[in-house]
Amino acid sequence: MMLLGKLLSLCLFTVFGCMCQDYDDQREAVFLAGPITSEQVEALSGQPSDWALSDTFDCSHTLPSESKEYFEYLQSRGVTHFKVPLSWTQLLPTGQSSQPQQSVLTCYQTLLKQLLEVGLEPLVILHGSTVPDILRSRYGGWESQQLVEMFQQYAEFVFVQFGGLVESWVTLSSMDELKESDLQSALDAHINVYQRYHQLFPQRVGGVSVGVKANKAPIICDTPLLQYSDFISIKIQYDCNSGRELADELQNVLWATSSESFKVEGGWMEDGKGETIWDRFGHENKVFDNQTADLACDSYNKVDYDVYLLRGLHVNTFQFSISWARIFPSGHRSSQSEKGALHYDKLINALLESGIQPVVTLFHWDLPQELQGYGGWTNASIVEAFKDYADFCFSRFGGRVKTWNTFSSPWVVSHAGYGTGEHPPGVKDYVVSSYQVTHNILKSHAEAWHVYNDKHRKTQGGKVGIALNSDWAEPMAPSRPEDVAAADRYLQFMLGWFAHPIFVNGDYPETLKTQIEQKIDECPLSVPAKLPVFTAEESKRIHGTADFFGLNHYTSRLVNNSAGGCNPGPHGVGDFQAHVDPLWSSTASDWIYSAPWGLRRLLNYISVEYLNVTKLPIHITGNGMPTEYSGDTINDTHRVEYMKSYINEALKATHIDGVNVQRFTVQSLMDGFEGPHGYSERFGLHHVDFDLADRPRTPRQSAYFYAKVIEHNGFASKKQLVNTPKMTKIESKKLSPLPPSTVPSQAMTVWNKFSSQTTLQRQLYHYGTFPEGFSWGVSSSAYQIEGGWNADGKGPSVWDTFTQKPGNTPANANGDVACDSYNRLDEDLYMLRALRVKSYRFSMSWSRIFPDGRRSSLNQKGVDYYNRLIDGLLAFNITPMVTLYHWDLPQALQTLGGWDNVDMIDIFNDFCDFCFASFGDRVKLWMTFNQPHTIAWLGYGLGTIPPNVKKPGTAPYKVAHNLIKAHAKAYHTYDDKYRKSQGGLVSIALNADWVEPEDVNVPREVVAADRALQFQLGWFAHPIFKNGDYPDAMKWQVGNKSELQGLSETRLPSFTEEEKSFIKGTADMFCVNHYTTKIASHATLRLSPQSYEYDLDLTVAEEGDSPTTAISEQRAVAWGLRRLLNWIKEEYGDPEIYVTENGVATDSKTTVDDTDRVFYYKTYADEALKAHNLDGVKVRGYIATSLMDSFEWLNGYKVGFGLHHVDFTSPNRQRTPKRSAHYYYHVIKDNGFPLPDDEKILYGEFPNAFNWSTASASYQIEGSWRTDGKGLSIWDKFAHTPLRVSNSDNGDIACDSYNKIDKDIAVLKKLKVTHYRLSVSWPRVLPDGTNNYINEAGLNYYKRLLDALKEANIVPQITLYHWDLPLALQRVGGWENETIVQRFRDYAEVLFSRLGSRVKFWITLNEPYIVANLGYGYGTFAPGIIGKQYIAAHNLIKAHAEAWHIYNDKYRATQGGMISITINSDWTEPRNPYKQEDVDAANRYLQFFLGWFAHPIFKGDYPDLMKTIVRERSLAAGLPASRLPEFTPAEIQRIKGTHDYFGLNHYTTVLSYPVDLGNQQDYEGDRGTGVTHDRTWIGSGSFWLKITPFGFRKLLKFIKDEYGNPPVYVTENGISERGEVTLNDPHRKYYYENYINQALKAQVLDGVDLKGYTAWSLMDNFEWAAGYSERFGLFFVNRSDPNLPRIPKNSASRYASIINCNGFPDPALGPHECLNPEPEATDAPTTQTTQTTPTTPTTTHNPVDFLGLKLASDEAEVALNVLFAFLFVSVLGVICVVYGLMKTRRKLKKAVVESGRMEKL
Repeated sequence: MMLLGKLLSLCLFTVFGCMCQDYDDQREAVFLAGPITSEQVEALSGQPSDWALSDTFDCSHTLPSESKEYFEYLQSRGVTHFKVPLSWTQLLPTGQSSQPQQSVLTCYQTLLKQLLEVGLEPLVILHGSTVPDILRSRYGGWESQQLVEMFQQYAEFVFVQFGGLVESWVTLSSMDELKESDLQSALDAHINVYQRYHQLFPQRVGGVSVGVKANKAPIICDTPLLQYSDFISIKIQYDCNSGRELADELQNVLWATSSESFKVEGGWMEDGKGETIWDRFGHENKVFDNQTADLACDSYNKVDYDVYLLRGLHVNTFQFSISWARIFPSGHRSSQSEKGALHYDKLINALLESGIQPVVTLFHWDLPQELQGYGGWTNASIVEAFKDYADFCFSRFGGRVKTWNTFSSPWVVSHAGYGTGEHPPGVKDYVVSSYQVTHNILKSHAEAWHVYNDKHRKTQGGKVGIALNSDWAEPMAPSRPEDVAAADRYLQFMLGWFAHPIFVNGDYPETLKTQIEQKIDECPLSVPAKLPVFTAEESKRIHGTADFFGLNHYTSRLVNNSAGGCNPGPHGVGDFQAHVDPLWSSTASDWIYSAPWGLRRLLNYISVEYLNVTKLPIHITGNGMPTEYSGDTINDTHRVEYMKSYINEALKATHIDGVNVQRFTVQSLMDGFEGPHGYSERFGLHHVDFDLADRPRTPRQSAYFYAKVIEHNGFASKKQLVNTPKMTKIESKKLSPLPPSTVPSQAMTVWNKFSSQTTLQRQLYHYGTFPEGFSWGVSSSAYQIEGGWNADGKGPSVWDTFTQKPGNTPANANGDVACDSYNRLDEDLYMLRALRVKSYRFSMSWSRIFPDGRRSSLNQKGVDYYNRLIDGLLAFNITPMVTLYHWDLPQALQTLGGWDNVDMIDIFNDFCDFCFASFGDRVKLWMTFNQPHTIAWLGYGLGTIPPNVKKPGTAPYKVAHNLIKAHAKAYHTYDDKYRKSQGGLVSIALNADWVEPEDVNVPREVVAADRALQFQLGWFAHPIFKNGDYPDAMKWQVGNKSELQGLSETRLPSFTEEEKSFIKGTADMFCVNHYTTKIASHATLRLSPQSYEYDLDLTVAEEGDSPTTAISEQRAVAWGLRRLLNWIKEEYGDPEIYVTENGVATDSKTTVDDTDRVFYYKTYADEALKAHNLDGVKVRGYIATSLMDSFEWLNGYKVGFGLHHVDFTSPNRQRTPKRSAHYYYHVIKDNGFPLPDDEKILYGEFPNAFNWSTASASYQIEGSWRTDGKGLSIWDKFAHTPLRVSNSDNGDIACDSYNKIDKDIAVLKKLKVTHYRLSVSWPRVLPDGTNNYINEAGLNYYKRLLDALKEANIVPQITLYHWDLPLALQRVGGWENETIVQRFRDYAEVLFSRLGSRVKFWITLNEPYIVANLGYGYGTFAPGIIGKQYIAAHNLIKAHAEAWHIYNDKYRATQGGMISITINSDWTEPRNPYKQEDVDAANRYLQFFLGWFAHPIFKGDYPDLMKTIVRERSLAAGLPASRLPEFTPAEIQRIKGTHDYFGLNHYTTVLSYPVDLGNQQDYEGDRGTGVTHDRTWIGSGSFWLKITPFGFRKLLKFIKDEYGNPPVYVTENGISERGEVTLNDPHRKYYYENYINQALKAQVLDGVDLKGYTAWSLMDNFEWAAGYSERFGLFFVNRSDPNLPRIPKNSASRYASIINCNGFPDPALGPHECLNPEPEATDAPTTQTTQTTPTTPTTTHNPVDFLGLKLASDEAEVALNVLFAFLFVSVLGVICVVYGLMKTRRKLKKAVVESGRMEKL
């Protein structure tokens, strides 16, 4: 075909949203081919055309017969749409739709049908813009209404004729060409046509739009036309021969950066990844300093970290490689790892969410080692393996990835991997292997391309190429032909070796072949090279297999001709030598020298040599240079110069030479593992600290430089087209003035509303999002970050004066440099871009703008700085929020008295006036002052901050008075002069702690708390938001104190009526800074000396239950924020509120892994969300404090509040994102906290045979410790030993179950359980632990119990051993003595033989981990032994196995029961999931916990990890062997498989992190893992137990995957309480509902073979070392009553209903009869336990004696009703039926409510 090599001269691309919406809403651009031009028609038909060559084909001539073939070609190259402009004059020559030209109509119909037949969607253009002369002469121009009507008729005609073939239309494609006088008429015409189209085709996919040039997009975006456009059509003029205009029209097309899997990912064995040749190479110590890529940059765990860097860079493309061995560990599809694929899913999705296009390289050197075992790339079978791997990647990721590199730098693989052996696999064979590898790589590439072309291109529309590496070769002597020829050979041996077969003719370059043939002739005895030969079919298959030319280029060489002799390798065979010019700049690599001009020459060479026919674009897929790993690692000026010069050469090639370069990729995103050089060479735009486990990434200067290049799309001096939002005016929604507050204020209802919340209500996390438009931001202030204290004419401030005096701050810290933001604006913008904040709050330095505080001293350079900052923010759609005064008063003004001088009001107003005038066109949110309370009290009262005035009794009030009036005047200046034109908002940022009364039930304590708020927040808010005056509480208090002090008038100044009127209402929104909560208590404070502090008459204390922070008395009390926001709502008339500061300090040792800050934001931001969503507070924005660590006032640099760490010891002041920055980004992206899948309830049922059980244990409930011949147990002794058990409790009586079988059976029946798990007391049956004497009385107890269970139709589940070892056995060593194995076997056989006919479900041991570790390791449980856990565990496991075998061998056949072991385990998550060492710690925790016992039983031996660690640590300590005992082969065989099911006890989840205990030789030292909890997890009565339902499902799934999906019985799960007794236990109901639902998910969604569930425990009992202080029971046992009655808690009813329903019926299907519960016990009206407005506290009643229990009267009444109902049901059945019918309707309603609760939960 004649035209296939020609390119389209005009391209239309359509952008959905990107030009008119925020940048984070951009979607992918769609590029269209077309239209057909006369030149193309001439080429297709072979006939000359009489048109001008630039004309578009208009169907005035016949469509060429070859057109369909041409369209098929376009479709095969990935084109999806084709542009078809219609000719108005050709279709309707007269303009009348009734008189069409039929031949033209038929031609267009044929064209459209051909497009559809080949799979191209037509985009039809009705018209351009200019009125055709023939129509203008008849009807006039667009100003003519007649022409508009004619156009509408024409459009309707076209819609009718072609509407069945076309879905996408452009009415007028060149609107931008119209003059203003014609534009409106044309717009009206479009709108009418748009409306008519949607009348004709109301359900049609596609739509109608108009077209404009990119730089004229506001024609659409800034007019009502936007709502009449279904998509936005942007026209780009792009000359495909030069590409010169594309960069001018469109930014962010070319720029990328890259990484490679083995260099950055780490996680070398994570989630089933296979070994690669680079793993093997590193482990064989073949890399610099014996380094490996095992962890590298830890990118496997740090996807979010890497994408953060990309957002900061502002690249639109990221090139990375996939690890073949992570996807297919063995290299073959049969070994596919889903977790590996999920990693890349996560990365690709994260890129796309951030508007970054992924470019994927399939192979970048890291071959699976298993394939190398078969010869690797020398084995021809690898071609098929690579094809299959590529096919999988295309199928899995191709819907999202549109650009693919099959290989990157394959020359390096052939040369260094199989030629010189410098790289793995280390083959040194340049004669055969190197050439064979290239041969197979080329065939592999071709097969991958074809599989994409044949299977995926049509649906995915992507492009596939190859990234070839090449130096430029410059002749050493350009005048010598032999050197010129040698340089060409150099290029052919490097680049042509791969490029020629693909881009030219399917075969190697003739130069290469000829040279090798000559060498074979010259060297018959030692042939230096053997070049394989492609068959004709192979050549044909290889040729043309690229959609672009990928180029990796780093350096150049000077080449001269040189006889190579018979030496193998390119220099020998090629007869050339390569050199470098000594003047070329060197790098850290002895290979790379900077010769930027070589890039331009190479690009031109490639364009001529390989692309002259195809005209494919060139993608520069790698360019960069390494720096040293030491020295100044941040200020990489050498790299900046390298990039500047190379990028400039690429631009020259593009703009001057017409080379079609479409992408420039900087190598690399960050430092990585650089092959044999390890980490000694650094290519990264970002420095990675490989000495730290966090692997922090810090931008280098080159990163900021590259970001500027991208922003300007090169080195353009003019401002490029950027997505700057139009600055719209904001309407003020300030409220009308309000009456003064009462004393106490009406807002005291907030304490009534919240202070009685239960722990569950307060801690329950709220999932939801803020409304669209919510303002997420970060903050800073001038003095804290700017530095440049005297730069460019800035005047000194009071803080400059203060900090420059030695001794005033820690380590004499000051803000002279601070973060150096004055000189590092680009670095600050980088962080803000990466965070994707909506707003940035910063302050202006008064003395930078007016050095002496007055306008006459105006410093234009200071103004310029803030202009650059504001413009930089707006360029990235970040709203500036400007604080006019953040404490840094010009020192010159302080000499006048500062804020104590009334003249400051006018002086400040003048500064504000200037700022409004200078910046107000772009700044729409202003705050006059930040924390005026701090200024007044700390600055002029206590004098702890500048200006250090110490007049606590008077100055604070006077200063505050002036601040309020200054604020009001500035507000009125804006209101009067600027609001109309600028449309902004003005407010003031007030600070407030929340204050909680010490006792909310004591009125004066509530009054004190209210007074504290009025003195802090109301001091300023009351005048501004209410009535222009101070709160009465404050006036009364200060006035009275003043009078008592003998003063003639109050120390609190008064406002005149005029001033009050002037002040009230001077805020457009309520801005509040909040950090912590305090507890207030009324106090009578001293009269002397006079002080604002003593005027309050109260004391404050910390909220002691909340976490501390790095600043004393500033605890993290998240729930206080919600209450404060509610108080503001109630007190100030429901204003719009911005939380303008909120954050937490960490100490300077906490750098990037700031988990506490993550928890802080996770809880505080959620409390703001609760206030908004649940309480209706108008929260409009949330500002995290702060953007980065900075000068923290009196704390200097000792603490940091930043989301970014700043290294203040470095002159570079480098900024490194902390973990909290990544967390906060996700909060912003999600606009809050959407309900995660883990929290969504699954409705459904368990299998019909599912076992529902509850549990107890002998020592915990039986009592009768010396009755009927029972022997002593280790717990009898332990509990009778002082200081062993809480409150000196013991199990002597416990629940007295030994004497209350009937009572226990009765409560079991009420629960509706199908099973009951109980344990047998070993010393009750065998008093001395041996079978020498069997205590029949003890056995008879269990027989009676089992018979009673059978009669109640409840199946027993018997535990042989639940920790109460006969004391006699402990006296001979207990579980340390191996003889216990036989003793336990004997004991088990007694029970099997005597009780086996009644029991079909046996558990050998309960929680051997607890027995071994707490009993024999830590000594906190009986028998109190320390340091012997490994020995005890060893014997426990062997004892279990023996018991299992005796049952299996002797009793199973006749009794038909099951037997196994119950193992307990927490689930664990890494404390920092982005950190491999935390991931490893979590794995160790699980293996040392669950695996310790599960591995031997289910797999035969201890976990390999555990064995390795204990052995290595033991030997390192000088021990002769491991402290962990070893099983003999016979023991392994005997233990393995001793299970019929997996018994699991589970309660909670922990967060794990590594701890190094040095040489501590014990279990904790071996495990090396610490644990903590997420602060959002709801607590319980046990310090270790947090409500974490998600972990339950994950643990069940882990057991399935790790141990072969055994049948699982959950044999314990429950929650405790402590403290005041209550029968209303909503936390337990919540626990069971959510944990059981997670079990349902595990069973239904994850395929876990879950057979049963057991609630722990049946009743409150003896909880071991906690005694009776912790209560787990579904039934309360009243220990104050000798009868020990079992009283149901509300949770019992809920658990019974779940059992009754066998799961969770879907409420959408209506009320289910299974939800008819027994009457609930309650001690108060049932309250909603989901996140609704908390109820009013229940009134306290006098206690009454009920069954010996002191209960409130209403609680006793309810309990009595419950017991009476039980009796009533059992005695009067018939009446119960009637009663039940009467209650049915109410119960059904209650069931609906209950189901609703579950849904909310």
